[in-house]
Amino acid sequence: MYLVTGGAGFIGSNLTAALSARGGEVMVVDRLRKGMPGQEKWRNLAKHTIAGIIPPEALEEFLDRGRPIEAVFHMGAVSDTTVTDGDLVSASNITLPLMLWSWCARKGVPFIYASSAAVYGDGALGFDDDASPAALSALRPLNLYGWSKIAFDRRVAQMLVLGMPAPPQWAGLRFFNVYGPNEYHKGRMQSVIAHKYAEIAAGKAATLFASDRDGIADGGQQRDFVHVDDLVRICLWLAGHPRVSGLFNVGSGVARSFADLATAIYAALGRTPDIRYIPMPEDLRGKYQYFTEAKLDRLRAAGYDAATIPLEEGVAHYVRNHLASGDPHR
Repeated sequence: MYLVTGGAGFIGSNLTAALSARGGEVMVVDRLRKGMPGQEKWRNLAKHTIAGIIPPEALEEFLDRGRPIEAVFHMGAVSDTTVTDGDLVSASNITLPLMLWSWCARKGVPFIYASSAAVYGDGALGFDDDASPAALSALRPLNLYGWSKIAFDRRVAQMLVLGMPAPPQWAGLRFFNVYGPNEYHKGRMQSVIAHKYAEIAAGKAATLFASDRDGIADGGQQRDFVHVDDLVRICLWLAGHPRVSGLFNVGSGVARSFADLATAIYAALGRTPDIRYIPMPEDLRGKYQYFTEAKLDRLRAAGYDAATIPLEEGVAHYVRNHLASGDPHR
């Protein structure tokens, strides 16, 4: 049996689908809550077999029952980059993974968890997934969510330096800008692709933020956009390579502009691009990342050599097979 926290969420449900397709038993840890019609989280699991679903507050009790677990994939988190409830974020993004780390260390179970590229802040220090305490201490995230992720990464590094018990395999995955099916419940935190597709499908122009920096064209802000299928492949690869541990960037490895992204959506729909630029909101000025690009050297050195999905290919598949289909869920 595999344990997937956040297993009804965006990344977690795609991983649950892949593990289930392989014949694995998957216990999902999540809250389904209510949702907008057609966007409810239960729909992310509707096509797949799961062993059950338990809320996070019942997780310790479940673990105490002693059911053998093959691996723990901790994908659950409060991931809203604008959230301000520090107690909620620390409970979900620091306290819970620390409990799972300790349990996996005691039971000898691999622990693979979601970190985030949000730890890199404005990117001034680059995007090197250096797991040393010195490198981790230098990073300055721009928001509470990013801080919670670096706080856990730092604690992991400290525990390892102190020689404290650790899982037999551990991997922290710094996800960059992920897109793909089953993100619809996330509302405004959906990928730019989902939002721009909705605008275009409604007959509107695709709107992008104008640049407020000299030398960068409107729509020229660049991000590392990565398809969720690449994330899932890496998680499955790690599960099959138990000797690989570490902190790894997970992205496409190639920065692309938002203008490229919008153009790719229009191409997938066979339409002529109509892109309009709006002023950068005041609350984002000084907090908006203008460039991200995953440095994949450590992941490649660990042995993962699969190519990542090119932006145009990933966008076309997502648009045609999910967003523009009668049923967008995987």
